[in-house]
Amino acid sequence: WPSTTKFEAEIVAMTAHMLGGDGQDIHGTVSSGGTESILLAMKTYRDQAREKKGITKPEMIVPIPAHAAFDKASQYFNIKTVHIPVDENFRADVNAARKAISRNTVVIVGSAPSFPHGAIDPIAELSELARQHGVGFHTDACLGGFVLPWAERLGYPVPPFDFRLPGVTSISADTHKYGYAAKGTSVILYRGLDLLHYQYYTATDWPGGLYFSPTFAGSRSGALSAACWSAMTSIGEQGYLDATKKILETAVKIKAGIRQIPELHVQGDPLFVVAFASDSVDVYKVLDFMSHKKWSLNGLHKPTCVHLCVTLRHTQPGVAERFLTDLREAVEHVKAHPEEKGRMAPVYGMASTIPMRGLVSDMLKKYLDLIFKP
Repeated sequence: WPSTTKFEAEIVAMTAHMLGGDGQDIHGTVSSGGTESILLAMKTYRDQAREKKGITKPEMIVPIPAHAAFDKASQYFNIKTVHIPVDENFRADVNAARKAISRNTVVIVGSAPSFPHGAIDPIAELSELARQHGVGFHTDACLGGFVLPWAERLGYPVPPFDFRLPGVTSISADTHKYGYAAKGTSVILYRGLDLLHYQYYTATDWPGGLYFSPTFAGSRSGALSAACWSAMTSIGEQGYLDATKKILETAVKIKAGIRQIPELHVQGDPLFVVAFASDSVDVYKVLDFMSHKKWSLNGLHKPTCVHLCVTLRHTQPGVAERFLTDLREAVEHVKAHPEEKGRMAPVYGMASTIPMRGLVSDMLKKYLDLIFKP
């Protein structure tokens, strides 16, 4: 439908403008979400390297906390994942990335920020390393793409991560997160049409006629693209600036409150995704207590911690204060009742300590079977 492609072209153009693409040869498509954007990018780099460099055993260099979608791409497209460690602030180790580069490297990945700890990788250093070695660099800004540009304009210390860096050759950014569009849309951007063309699929000899599609799906909902366009154009730059200002001010308040709880400490130096851990109480039991109080937090492991992704809903009057009050109560409850096992705490605890990861994988598959059982 012409109107749908017009919506998507403008979504891509607005996102590219926001992410440093002005005056540059930046192109892209709308996808169904962050996972598809990442999968598309990794397939694109694999195919480009196979055609241009003859690489048949591709490798991608990925920081350990990077989104699981990269490992999914590894499984789907037979790309070897070379994981690199992070520093004490959960940012990718540049020296480790340098040592990991091989003749089969097709792309290096950095997060802006990472989902677990909210850390922004040293994108400038990593992307320059990629540029010097003639390989692609992907910034995963699925989580921060619609926050970091506005945070920078508000004066927050945001390190460079977008197309203003010459080594950055692709960026994923989710419109359905802080872009405030409905679930089911994301944007994947590339430097140059030549690279984007490796994402496209065309069939020229099918008896059904000429077939071509820009992303994995053949048919997609035009309503989602229309809703995304409507959200972006109605909110506008000022709307995103206002929303980001509220979110970051609330995050500062929450981080300060967590740091005042002696048993807890904030992981690294995050901007709006706040992970916290403890050396004296079981944070998974704290998570259980907070869930009972109707808070939606994520349990993480390696290392054991819990995070809150600060959103507009947390900026409402009194919400941050209530969160911190409940969190203090949760810590005191766990200290006073060490015998309580909790509801999800044993599951998280077991999953993070079982050395046979295949066993955990089998458990997750059985869980999927269970939840989709008619």
